[in-house]
Amino acid sequence: MWRVIRDFDGLPDWHPAIAASELEGGEHTDRVGAVRRLTLGDGGVVRESLVTLDDRERLLTYAILESPFPVRDYRSTIRVLPVTTTGESFVSWSVLFDCDLDDAERLSALFGRDVFGSGLEGLASHLSSSA
Repeated sequence: MWRVIRDFDGLPDWHPAIAASELEGGEHTDRVGAVRRLTLGDGGVVRESLVTLDDRERLLTYAILESPFPVRDYRSTIRVLPVTTTGESFVSWSVLFDCDLDDAERLSALFGRDVFGSGLEGLASHLSSSA
């Protein structure tokens, strides 16, 4: 699971809302500072920078540089934790961002449902089909 998540350019393989991803400047997927350009299913574009990639902690943090969403200081972290009693994994995907108060509830629901919820469902589906 971590191998799939840590691929900073691999979202189109498992996230249903991502139509395409391209690393800018020929960067490597595991280089902090790499920038990916995501094309959403509706044609929107999001540019994100890899902030942290920690294989020991199985943690990846990225920041939005540009997006159609009215957010500022957006940082999201995906972490894979072992469930030692079963040998499975638990994935935590969280975000901190700033926005206008009028947008907060809508954006929180959007990210929770359409980004994290559908992404985790897509990840589970991808992993079960490739097993």
